Amino acid sequence: MMSQSNTYNVAVVGATGAVGQKMLETLADRDFPINQLKLLSSSRSAGLKTTFKGNEYVVEEATPESFADIDIALFSAGGSVSKKLAPEAVKKGAVVIDNTSAYRMAEDVPLVVPEVNEADIKNHKGIIANPNCSTIQMVAALEPIRKSLGINRVIVSTYQAVSGAGNEANDELREQSQAFLNGEELEANILPAKGDEKHYPIAFNALPQIDVFQDNGYTFEEMKMINETKKIMHMPKLSVAATCVRLPIFTSHAESVYIEIEQDGVSVEEIQRLLAEAPGIVLQDDPATQTYPTPLSSAEKKDVFVGRIRKDLDEDRGFHLWVVSDNLLKGAAWNSVQIAERIVANQWL
Repeated sequence: MMSQSNTYNVAVVGATGAVGQKMLETLADRDFPINQLKLLSSSRSAGLKTTFKGNEYVVEEATPESFADIDIALFSAGGSVSKKLAPEAVKKGAVVIDNTSAYRMAEDVPLVVPEVNEADIKNHKGIIANPNCSTIQMVAALEPIRKSLGINRVIVSTYQAVSGAGNEANDELREQSQAFLNGEELEANILPAKGDEKHYPIAFNALPQIDVFQDNGYTFEEMKMINETKKIMHMPKLSVAATCVRLPIFTSHAESVYIEIEQDGVSVEEIQRLLAEAPGIVLQDDPATQTYPTPLSSAEKKDVFVGRIRKDLDEDRGFHLWVVSDNLLKGAAWNSVQIAERIVANQWL
């Protein structure tokens, strides 16, 4: 819990969405020092009611004026909203922690996972970006290894939950699963990417597309993982490749990560020890007792879970890891609140 006598005026933008709701739960859970709380959303959701610490709040429409007297604004209402309103919030004196892709690769905006690059927060000019959910859990797991042993290469395949695409995607998975079991036609309107031309069913399926394709054949999600990893780790020359796949799971992304380290002769036990001692990481790795993390076992937990650590059979410096974390918590809400906690603790407002 936070030991801070000062209290802060906090706004949550996108308060009715999947991540916005988790942000509120996490702020309550952490007993964040809030003086006044303002819940904001698009005009579509304005007027809805939601509770925080037993008090009922009416969600207001987010406008530039909404941010008068706000100290910290947590944004999770889509990139276009962030682009429009985050600079307005900054003008009014708020520090924005943005959970969309709008500012992640902007040069003067820190992209932060506190376990990896907390010190970057203090260079903010009003906006701090929260990385992509699949990037966050991977860099959190890789940082303790990179710090001690160096990393030259990362190849990741993801197994991502549908909640990463929002509440509607969860509803679609439920409806399609029921239809499939009833032997009915499956209707797909959202996945793999809402803005794309074709949609495929996710129930009992695996979709090797998250977000839209880029000219190089990679999807936007894959490019996010590649570019964000290099930025967060301050390693522009790091070799990173990603294949991002959506699975019919509600919560928690899983990732198979292959890395090549800089040192020879490193054992699995050494990697396990580094991870077991790292903040925010839980090692669950014992093949003898079938101990490893799964999306179900990791849901509703704030940590990043790592298991299945193996040395590559052909490459002495190569290791394989299985990394799982709740995409709405560490992948979004908890990482954002963590950044807010670090701002307050270090007086980086």
